[in-house]
Amino acid sequence: MASSTPKLLFLLSCLVLALLANAEVHQHEFVVQETPVERLCNTHHIITVNGQLPGPTLEVREGDTLEVNVINQAPYDVTIHWHGIRQLGTPWADGPEFVTQCPIKPGGSYKYVFTIKGQEGTLWWHAHSSWLRATVYGALIIRPREGKEYPFGKPHREVPLILGEWWNANPVEVIREAQRTGGAPNVSDAFTINGQPGDFYNCSKKETTAVPVKPGETALLRFINAALNHELFVSIGQHKMTVVAVDASYTKPFTTDVLMIAPGQTTDVLVTMDQPPTRYYVAARAYISSQGVPFDNTTTSAVLEYDCGCATDFGPKIQPAFPALPAFNDTAAATAFAAGIKSPETVKVHDHADEYLLLTVGLGLFNCEPGQLCAGPNNNTRFTASMNNVSFVFPKTDSLLHAHYYKVPGVFTTDFPAYPPVQFDYTAQNVSRALWQPVPATKLYPLRYGSVVRLVLQDTSIVTPENHPIHLHGYDFFILAEGFGNFDHKKDIEKFNLVDPPQRNTVAVPVNGWAVIQFVADNPGVWLMHCHLDVHITWGLAMAFLVHDGYGELQSLAAPPVDLPRCK
Repeated sequence: MASSTPKLLFLLSCLVLALLANAEVHQHEFVVQETPVERLCNTHHIITVNGQLPGPTLEVREGDTLEVNVINQAPYDVTIHWHGIRQLGTPWADGPEFVTQCPIKPGGSYKYVFTIKGQEGTLWWHAHSSWLRATVYGALIIRPREGKEYPFGKPHREVPLILGEWWNANPVEVIREAQRTGGAPNVSDAFTINGQPGDFYNCSKKETTAVPVKPGETALLRFINAALNHELFVSIGQHKMTVVAVDASYTKPFTTDVLMIAPGQTTDVLVTMDQPPTRYYVAARAYISSQGVPFDNTTTSAVLEYDCGCATDFGPKIQPAFPALPAFNDTAAATAFAAGIKSPETVKVHDHADEYLLLTVGLGLFNCEPGQLCAGPNNNTRFTASMNNVSFVFPKTDSLLHAHYYKVPGVFTTDFPAYPPVQFDYTAQNVSRALWQPVPATKLYPLRYGSVVRLVLQDTSIVTPENHPIHLHGYDFFILAEGFGNFDHKKDIEKFNLVDPPQRNTVAVPVNGWAVIQFVADNPGVWLMHCHLDVHITWGLAMAFLVHDGYGELQSLAAPPVDLPRCK
């Protein structure tokens, strides 16, 4: 037996080298810059990457390494987040401002270097500073390794469709004005698909995004919701969609007429071109779960254009078939779509956890300072948001990860509460006003390396209940269950799916309801968890986990890169 050990090690080494030989290093340069673009009848100067809206699509294979040198020629600080990438061993490349790095100052640069391990499908990248994400974003497509196939039939074509949000104003100034007054920011003027509003907006029809297809073929459409503050319903005229992946995790295929995609989420669908050859709309509009809150009630569109190879030229004169989109407030449609998503096979889910947490997520109000006029709902209040009554405050003098690595005092504390400090009827219509004002603080929750974390995310009705898309950096998680009302462990544990729960990086917590997620803390670092409605993270709807080192080099936080931006 002993004599066969060297031979076995040699064969394993050869296998590892063979796998590494197929991996590639992709080098890119992102120049963040001001660019003039025409939208909605006006020319605007927006912040872009390489002058493009959306920015460049990055295409890699699982196992490849990305080296992206970001050069900031814009007048604002900027960081880039690689949304959904696990960043195993590379937390310094994650990108959220003042969490894993200080921002790249105007005139500065930073090279993000990371390897994509064990992930396939559609992810994306975006700015993680102020509201620059409104125009600084792009697709990140991860294909299987060379020689490995998709778990479904190879599509005839693949098309990324990025859903965005557009203001007839500078988005940075929109949020700055809201922060100054304490009121809600102005809603967007349009939604977009691949940077274009579509046929139903002024001065937009000529530039509507077109997707050429042929009769009988199957297309893989990679939907990404890059909108800042709106969840979106998506449908295609007279065509069914078969969902095959979400957030770069494969799913059991299921067929649907409508998708609900929250900001941060991605959804891959197969569409067979089995309708009469003409033109069909791909349309998206808002899903709004809160009541009495202003929202963008417009509809963006792209067009599927059949090429039948015949003499008929459909051209722009042929009106595309419009799909049946759900009503803006159709929570039943959103719930049904979420319920259809499951992992393709039985997965390993721990029956018990080492850490049990319950986090309330929702809005709140701060009282104005004496003499200050505020634009909150009572004129003397400012909007805020919190988790477990803590409104997250991002540091300004250092990043959380840097402060943790170098043990810098005074930047954060590690006493984020595992449960709400005061338990109450979270979804009641009239929550006591004494519970509306959270505590501003920079609190982290520490986790032992390798611990199993089961987390209940509970919406509250403070100010207004709402569906909150909660994104966890550095991890995928299983969604064990979702429901409405207050989470009741004794009753709701019967709803847990421990067989084939969906795996995601962003969960849309139901309005006036809850979601239970679970993950293993196997990635040391400081990892932000926040609402992906950007107005909410601006108000403090966030927290962060501090995952301590394990044992051995591969379980320990590496030193920061030499070009890591500094705050001072």
